[in-house]
Amino acid sequence: MAKVFIGQIIHTKSFNDFISYTMGFVAVDANGQIVAVGDDFNRYSSNNVFPSNTEFINLTREEFLMPGLVDCHIHAPQMAQIGLGLDMPLLDWLNIYTFPLEAKFSDNGFAAKVYKKVVEDTIKNGTTLACYFGTNHRMATLILAKEALKQGQRAFVGKVCSDCNSPDFYVETTDASLASTKIFVDDINKLGSSLIRPIITPRFALSCSKELLIGLGDMAKKYNLHIQSHISENLLEIEHVKKSFSTSYAEAYDCTGLLTNKTILAHGVHLEDEEIDLLQKRGTSIAHCPASNTMLRSGLCDVKRLINKGIKVGLGTDVSGGNSPSLQDAILRTIDVSHHLEFIKKQEIKGTGKVKNAVGDNIKYEPIDFKQAIYLATLGGAAALAMDVITGNFVVGKQFDALLIDTSKAPLHNFGFYSSNDYEKKPDELKLLEMVQKFIYVGDDRNIQRVYVAGKQIK
Repeated sequence: MAKVFIGQIIHTKSFNDFISYTMGFVAVDANGQIVAVGDDFNRYSSNNVFPSNTEFINLTREEFLMPGLVDCHIHAPQMAQIGLGLDMPLLDWLNIYTFPLEAKFSDNGFAAKVYKKVVEDTIKNGTTLACYFGTNHRMATLILAKEALKQGQRAFVGKVCSDCNSPDFYVETTDASLASTKIFVDDINKLGSSLIRPIITPRFALSCSKELLIGLGDMAKKYNLHIQSHISENLLEIEHVKKSFSTSYAEAYDCTGLLTNKTILAHGVHLEDEEIDLLQKRGTSIAHCPASNTMLRSGLCDVKRLINKGIKVGLGTDVSGGNSPSLQDAILRTIDVSHHLEFIKKQEIKGTGKVKNAVGDNIKYEPIDFKQAIYLATLGGAAALAMDVITGNFVVGKQFDALLIDTSKAPLHNFGFYSSNDYEKKPDELKLLEMVQKFIYVGDDRNIQRVYVAGKQIK
C-alpha cells in the first residue's frame, strides 16, 4: 500500500547540511520507494493524484519523522555478554570473555535464541540497517541472517574468519575458513532478498594469516563483496600488527587487497596521517565506536580529523565492547567524545595533536553538534557502507527506511511544554529543532513509535 507521511520531518544531505520541514511530506509507493518529498503537501496534492488505496499518516505536533539509524559495527553474538568485562583492555577482554562466549555458537539452538533477541533489540532501538559480525560458525551466522530477514531488518552479515593467534577452541584452518566463507556467501545469496547481504569478515589482522587475508581479498574482488574488520583500536594491538606484518595496520590490509571502496573498518583511533591518506585513496570507511573506544580504554577517535581528510564515517554501537545496542546512545557518546577532544586540544595535552584541515593547516577545533551526529548515524552510516544510493535520507528513488518519533512518551516529560504561551510564540522551525534535541539527549526506544524498512512497518 502506498503511504504519505505529513508533518514534521528531518533528515540530512551532508555532514553540514541538516534539513527540517515543519509541514513537510514524504510519499512512498507500494514497493517502499520514495516518490516525492517536500515542504508543502497542500501544493503537491493539488497537482498530483494518489492511488485510491493510499494511506495518509498525519503526524501530531509532538511527532516527527526521521531516517532509520545505521549501525556500522555490531558483534551480534556478544549481546549475550553485554556489560561484562568493560573494566579490561581490549586483548584481555577478548581472551577472558569474548572468545569463550563466541565458541558456544557451535550450538545452533543457542545461536537462534540469542540472535532472535539481537534483531528484536536493534529494531526496537531504531536500527534499520545493521552491519553484523557473526562468529566463525557458518550455520549459526546463517541463522542470524535469516532472523534479520524474518524480522524485516536491512543487514550485512559476516561469518568471522580467524586462523591464528586465537584460542585452540575457537580457531579455523586457512583452507576451512576460506571454504566456509564461500559457502556462506552462496547461502546468503540464495535467500533471494535485497535486504540481506554477505560481507567478508576477517576478524582483525592479528587473528588472520597473510594467506587468509589474501584469499579473502581475492574473494571480495571476484564477487564484488563488501568487507568489514577492525583497525588501530588499541595501542598494544597496533604494535603487535607492526611486528607481525612489518607494515602499518592500514598497509597490512592494503597489501592483501582488503582496502576497497566497499570496506568499512571499525575504530581507527590511532591512525597515522599516512594511513588516513591511504584509506582516503582507496575509498575505505571508518565505523566510529565511541562507547567501546571509551569502555575498553582504547582512546578518543577524532572523527573530524577523518572527515576533514575525506574519509567516510558512520557510527557503530560495537556491542559488546559498547554497552548499548542503541545508536541514539552512540550519537550521545560521539558528541561527548568530541567535547572531550575539544578540552584536550585547547589544553594542548601531549599526544593529542592539533586539529588540521585537509591541507594540513591548523584550524580551530569545533566539536560535533547533534545535527552532525544525526548525519553520522543515518546518511553518514549509509555512505560508509556504500549504501547511500539506497537508504540514509529522504530522497526520491531511495527506499523508505524511517523512524516515527513521538516526544510525548516517557522518558520525555514535557509538563505542558507544547501548550504553553511561550512555546507557541516560537518559530515553528525552532520548535521542531527543540523537539529533536529532546529526543536525542533524553529520549530512548520508548519514543520510537514506528520503524519502517523499505516501506514496511517492522515495529
